[in-house]
Amino acid sequence: MLDQVKKLMEMKKQADILKKELEATIIEVQETRGIKVVVNGAQIFQSIDIEEGLLTAGNKNRIQMDLLRSMNTAVKRSQQAAANKMKNMPGFNLPGLS
Repeated sequence: MLDQVKKLMEMKKQADILKKELEATIIEVQETRGIKVVVNGAQIFQSIDIEEGLLTAGNKNRIQMDLLRSMNTAVKRSQQAAANKMKNMPGFNLPGLS
């Protein structure tokens, strides 16, 4: 029983380390010209930058679609970064994380 508690405490420690590493991992996505999305490895958006020249009345639909695509790409890359970090940590090598 004591060994299981020690293993759980070690896993908690590893999880805390992983969380800090993911929060410090920054992913920048420029999927389309003029839009940059920045997200961290914990999938928290840090910033969205849209070039001023794109902000015209006729561009609303294009900007919305480009922004959506960029945000989805940023989340996907963030998930991949998290999976890669988890694969390399002892105790977190779970099936299906590739």
